[in-house]
Parts: sequence; structure tokens; C-alpha cells
Amino acid sequence: MTNETVYSAAEETRVTYTHIREDELFVIENVPARVDPETGEQFFAPATVTQLQSIVWSRRRPKRIIQAPVYEFAG
Repeated sequence: MTNETVYSAAEETRVTYTHIREDELFVIENVPARVDPETGEQFFAPATVTQLQSIVWSRRRPKRIIQAPVYEFAG
């Protein structure tokens, strides 16, 4: 299966995007994406990626603040 086939099979939806920068977690809700129904892989349009980067770097006031625990994976 080619990347084009996977992308065309992906379904339009809204997702929650997470990003960690300098030990700070950013959670961005309702991001438009195409999601592969088999793998869950997310694809974003170039304009969406630009807007995500702008949100992370602009440090504008968030909709709300959450706390998240951090765990160490010990195997």
C-alpha cells in the first residue's frame, strides 16, 4: 500500500494534538486531520501544521489549563 493510498483511505475528522516543547506540554483540541482507520496515523494539511506551530510559539492565552502526571517507563 502506498502513502497516497493510505492518505486517500483516511477519514476527515477532528483530533486532539499534543506537543512537548522545552518540558512544557501543549494540548490543542479540535484540529482538522485525516486519520487512517486501520492504523490511527494522523495526516495534517500544510496550513494546519503552520497554524499548530503558530499556536505553540505564540504563547497566546489558552482556553483552559490542565495538570498531567508524568511517569517513568521502567521495563
